[in-house]
Amino acid sequence: MSSVVVSRQGADRIRRGHLWVYRTDVKNSTATSGEVVDVRGGRGELWGKAFYSHESQIALRMLTTRGEDVDPGFWGRKLEEALKFREEIGARTEAYRWIHGESDGIPSLIIDRYGDYVVLQTLSQGTERLKETLVHLIVDLVRPKGILERNDPKVRALEGLHLVKRSIHGDVPRSMTIREEGILFHANLWEGQKTGLFLDQRENRAAARRRARGRALDVFCYDGGFSLNLARACENVLSVDISKEALGRLRINAEANDITNIETIEANAFDLLRELADRGESFDSIVLDPPAFAKNRAAVQHAVRGYKEINLRALKLLRPGGHLITSTCSYHIKEPDFLDIVTSAAADAGTRLVLLEKRMQSRDHPVLLTMPETHYLKCLLLQKR
Repeated sequence: MSSVVVSRQGADRIRRGHLWVYRTDVKNSTATSGEVVDVRGGRGELWGKAFYSHESQIALRMLTTRGEDVDPGFWGRKLEEALKFREEIGARTEAYRWIHGESDGIPSLIIDRYGDYVVLQTLSQGTERLKETLVHLIVDLVRPKGILERNDPKVRALEGLHLVKRSIHGDVPRSMTIREEGILFHANLWEGQKTGLFLDQRENRAAARRRARGRALDVFCYDGGFSLNLARACENVLSVDISKEALGRLRINAEANDITNIETIEANAFDLLRELADRGESFDSIVLDPPAFAKNRAAVQHAVRGYKEINLRALKLLRPGGHLITSTCSYHIKEPDFLDIVTSAAADAGTRLVLLEKRMQSRDHPVLLTMPETHYLKCLLLQKR
């Protein structure tokens, strides 16, 4: 097995439980792209085994700090352990995340299950090299009708990898119907966001449904994940998105569920929130689920202003006693920062706001405590007093 020597700083990161070592902390390497390597310190001490990338700034992605062999049996155990974990937490619904990268011990690997089908993303040179082995293991474990390689995330370019979408086992349909919490969703596995659905908001959608009542507003609604849940609990729902195609899919989903109390508006969310306030509109329940405003550190200040503005405008539209369900999926906006943003918005709106629940991504997207990067989705459930 090839070896990579890391600096003291790199070794300290490993000691603290972080799974990434950056290129600047690699002192010497005999490895090839995507290889599993021994990770050693300056005195030759073994720190563990990792995927090596010759191109990414993340040069090493740690797999183990124990003396175990990294062989087909190792990968099979990881897949089986992850399946067992989803069963223990009750997350093995019709659609769920089976492998969540670093949190499940296989960095840069995503595996999602949609009924009888599996969607696979290999986002580094290491998992790309492992792909054939993974397909064999997936077939042996769950016997899927098809496996889709959904390798179109732009992050692959940082690893020098091509973007590709193709069926690599069986036949995978362009779209299929998934039932979640009693609601039917049409999932486009080939073209939809992420791997077809926003699986990471599943538990938050159910929580919103438990809180919601009266007249509801769903901003950045996409194809209706929150809207369909709100419609089960509210008199009517106004669903807003800038994408005409997404709203079309929402209406298809509503029809599939015999839901008739959703009205859709194609609009810029910031502009519409202002217009609704100018017209004197008000709501009992509001959901804000925007895309990531801060995709890197440089965008954080701009993102903070954007998050504050939409929350401020939503609070002005929210009736006393009403609920605000607000999220950020920007990793660079930490939970305390997000709380500060919403607190500042409440102060500017001149309203009292009570925090009922602090939530995050669904439990099938587990957070590894030693890797803050795995805690990317923050969701707050609040009540206006």
